Amino acid sequence: MDQTSAGTHMTYSTVTGYFMQDDLGTDASRFDYKSVNFGLKNRSYSPDEDFESVSKKTQWQRFEQEVSRLNHESKSTVRYKVLFLGRHGQGVHNVAESFYGTSAWDCYWAKQEGNGTVNWVDAHLTELGKDQAQVANQFWSKMIADQKIPVPQKYYTSPLDRCLSTARLTFSGLMLPTNQAFTPTVKELLRETNGVHTCDRRSPKSYIQNEYPTYEIEVGFTEEDELWLPDKRESNSALDARMKLLLDDILTDENSDFISLTSHSGAIASILRVIGHREFRLVTGSVIPVLVKSEINSKLLPPTSVTLPTPAPTCESEGH
Repeated sequence: MDQTSAGTHMTYSTVTGYFMQDDLGTDASRFDYKSVNFGLKNRSYSPDEDFESVSKKTQWQRFEQEVSRLNHESKSTVRYKVLFLGRHGQGVHNVAESFYGTSAWDCYWAKQEGNGTVNWVDAHLTELGKDQAQVANQFWSKMIADQKIPVPQKYYTSPLDRCLSTARLTFSGLMLPTNQAFTPTVKELLRETNGVHTCDRRSPKSYIQNEYPTYEIEVGFTEEDELWLPDKRESNSALDARMKLLLDDILTDENSDFISLTSHSGAIASILRVIGHREFRLVTGSVIPVLVKSEINSKLLPPTSVTLPTPAPTCESEGH
């Protein structure tokens, strides 16, 4: 794919028809990616598919060929990529929000560092959250062995601990090609909606280096969290602009057509908006694959409006 230049910009769109999650009729609240081959539809592809390919190769092997065909036949300004968007396993903050209720959580408890029993600054995984990541690991192992699924060629993760840990539990120990080892890059832009909630305030860079020594940390990553603000919450439009910058950064690699991103519910929802995908809410520990068409566009960039951060909410009563 050609590189962007002055006066050009990247545009993204979801290529529908390949995954069940693309369909409006698929109920996200009941969907289990593990029971339906990650949601990949059982269908034929190009008319050029030969009988041997259809009869002897798995659906994922044929889909990998389809992505290769799309890229081979596309213009130099177009590239097709598959993103595996994985939400972290259950965190201690998720349990706290469920216990106190979303209203009380947003207006009071999310601003606290904990409740005297549990600390949720840069929230860590619960035991259930760890189990969810282990289930994902077992599913990937089965898919690699049985379906010959193309494994990610690049791995990216949010810098928040619940994602760093989920990624490690999900992808460690898998039978991966030697040239596609699990060595994720920590990306600041991939973090959750920022501000106010202490669970979204990340730990220092030195902590990440000590706890996850095999991870690569992007250039320019600061020691302390310089982005989190205690009194202002990032707006959805600002989050979408941030995720657009992230995609502009990571989707320029011509050698990586299958990419894993371990992130958060808000960040993943934003990525889906940026690529024009239908809304599809993920429960903790779940994954959605999407086929994305990225294109260098020389037309004028349409005007966009980014809403300012919102002030921290206050509770209407003393009872929180």
